[in-house]
Amino acid sequence: MILVTGGTGTLGRDVVPTLTNRGVDVAVLSRTPGDGRRVADLATGAGLDAALDGVDTIVHLAAGKDQPGEARQLVAAAGATGIHHLVFISIVGIDRIPYPYYRQKLAAEQIIEEAAVPSTIVRTTQFHDFVVDVFFAPQRRLPVIFTPRLSIQPIDTRVVAERLADLALDSPRGRVADFGGPEVLTGLELARAYSPKRAIAFSLPGKTWAAFAAGHHLVPQNRADGRTFAEFLT
Repeated sequence: MILVTGGTGTLGRDVVPTLTNRGVDVAVLSRTPGDGRRVADLATGAGLDAALDGVDTIVHLAAGKDQPGEARQLVAAAGATGIHHLVFISIVGIDRIPYPYYRQKLAAEQIIEEAAVPSTIVRTTQFHDFVVDVFFAPQRRLPVIFTPRLSIQPIDTRVVAERLADLALDSPRGRVADFGGPEVLTGLELARAYSPKRAIAFSLPGKTWAAFAAGHHLVPQNRADGRTFAEFLT
């Protein structure tokens, strides 16, 4: 059995059916009961040992307020219950971009790497959904659309789900190659694909913005197939 944390989130909603369609017995870890769910709290560890009963592999997608703390709880329970494989989804550039969320993700990644539980870690670029939900959808009532003066390499979550399924059904491989979407687009190109409104690019000061501007969040040398941003919007 494969247990998916964060199985009801943006990526999880693709990962769970992808695994199911491959004939895998899948359960979702959740704090609330429901069909196909196992109830536990990653933040406190409550219920984790019972939730992992009969599980061979964990696909860890959840990202709460304390990602390192959740990773510690998960690897401790996984080690105690004899989990054979832990697959973790991470983000390209987290070791080079001093963004607080990325620092948490990197700390969680390191905890999983150093744990006794065999693991596979894969980093991807931002999802198409992220670009829409974070950058553009909140501006839908504005007469113009503001967009970062950065390049972005958005990727389809369905492609990421297939990759995670491949890794979960394989042997643990440690850190595998980063990958991203099929296109590297500027913020203006993304905004114009999203809306006919006038687009205005902006920049911000600081080391975090400079790291993004330097392209540390991109992997143009390893582009996956899948929908382009325009195809996703359609």
